[in-house]
Amino acid sequence: MRFLDLYSLLAVLLRGLVLALETLAIGGVSFQLLTRGSGAAGSVRDACRRLAWWSAAALVVAEAATVACNAAMLVVSAGLTMSEIAGAPFVLFDGGACVAALVLAFVLRGRARRGWAEALSAVLLAASVASSHAAARLEDRVPLMALTAVHQLAAALWIGGLPYLWIASRGETSASAAQTITRRFSRLAMVCVAALFGAGLALTFVYSGSWAGFYGTSYGAMIAAKAVLLGLLLVLGARNFRIAHGAGSGAEGQRRLRWFAEAEIGIGITAILAAASLTSQPPAADVPEQWVPAGAIAARMAPKRPLLATPPIPTTIPPADPLAFVPRSMEDILWSEYNHHWAGLIVLGAGLLAMIARTRRGRWARNWPLLFLGLAAFILVRADADTWPLGPRGFWESMETAEIAQHRFFVVLVAAFGLFEWAVRVERLRARWAAMVFPLVCGVGGALLLTHSHSFNDVTAEFLAELSHLPLAVLAVAAGWSRWLEIRLPKEEGKLAGRVWPVCFALIGLVLLNYRER
Repeated sequence: MRFLDLYSLLAVLLRGLVLALETLAIGGVSFQLLTRGSGAAGSVRDACRRLAWWSAAALVVAEAATVACNAAMLVVSAGLTMSEIAGAPFVLFDGGACVAALVLAFVLRGRARRGWAEALSAVLLAASVASSHAAARLEDRVPLMALTAVHQLAAALWIGGLPYLWIASRGETSASAAQTITRRFSRLAMVCVAALFGAGLALTFVYSGSWAGFYGTSYGAMIAAKAVLLGLLLVLGARNFRIAHGAGSGAEGQRRLRWFAEAEIGIGITAILAAASLTSQPPAADVPEQWVPAGAIAARMAPKRPLLATPPIPTTIPPADPLAFVPRSMEDILWSEYNHHWAGLIVLGAGLLAMIARTRRGRWARNWPLLFLGLAAFILVRADADTWPLGPRGFWESMETAEIAQHRFFVVLVAAFGLFEWAVRVERLRARWAAMVFPLVCGVGGALLLTHSHSFNDVTAEFLAELSHLPLAVLAVAAGWSRWLEIRLPKEEGKLAGRVWPVCFALIGLVLLNYRER
């Protein structure tokens, strides 16, 4: 039965992987159209085709894994047989997308006649829309499916095309051809942004049900997180637009465009993962009984003194059935708050020291990453009081629980971040790749935090906890990719980005210090 506890995490991760690969595959097909007649070098077109092929091939595996995961869930939870599952809608749509992706991979590999790749991309898009919330509606199904198709297509053409723009900007293409491709993509991106925003706004209006449904549900909170990520993308996109229509014809302009595109790609993939999290939740309009009133939200988010004294260790024995409801004890709640508050204190300290390290007399503060080794040890030992080494549940036994498994993975991320960034700061590691570990850890950690959930068996409690987790995820993503730009851009141009990420770290610490579950 432990599979049921892990299923929600697996479903979101697989859905995010499917959406990301689908976006890359469709974006690759559309980008090949942009390069026609541009004078792009053959090596650039071949590199773009290879990436599209790999995306389609990986999509086959991801779709097959999705079908297998969903089928296993039905076998375990409902006792259905494989013959009964074979007629389920997800088998039809995800299986159809798997076949379409397989054929697309063959088409891209064999350089088939024009039109085949575009037609197969349309099939992938249709299969994705058919498994969306819009297809499950009883009212206004057709217009909602049309809006969903526009929304997903715009994201695929824009975000999915960015890796191919990156390839084109660093290939052996002439300056005039690079400028042509860049400006074509820039115009396409402007149209996609308008379509993405318009369709997304309409879908938000329908699925939220009302303003209370937007601010008082996990669905609305995730939409807000997506909107912030879109805002970050627009800031970077505006910078690239200026490059494309200004200095984009020069080699230096192409390099700068490529560096900004890297950050856009990272944030775009995070936004896709947020979209995958949305599909795992019912629209707010469908669950009005779960809306949390504004007063409860204000009371929970009001600043209070953090809990730093060790609370009593919880004595609740986990049920054998992970679906069974067990009320949370006050010890459980206090222990969770205690963990978050100590983590916040450490992160706040790291952010403040990182700010000091940027001053003329702050060289001593460059050792701030070592604080994260302490945070990793704290998470490992004290994050879950009912498991090893404090509680009765063994280390490997506890890994069967999704929330605990995520905590342990975060331990690895935090420790890797601390060690690598400290070595970079004290110049023991001078390789460029070592400096990239920090932003990647932050970006990946923030993206994964969008999939993190608490098993409270209480919708209101889960939503109020997410009100802290979503800002943490967005701030971590902003910190990671601003640091990435600080490293990649010339020193003077990267100064602004270098001031952003320490502030994000300090804000993360403050959010954690105010985390509460009561």
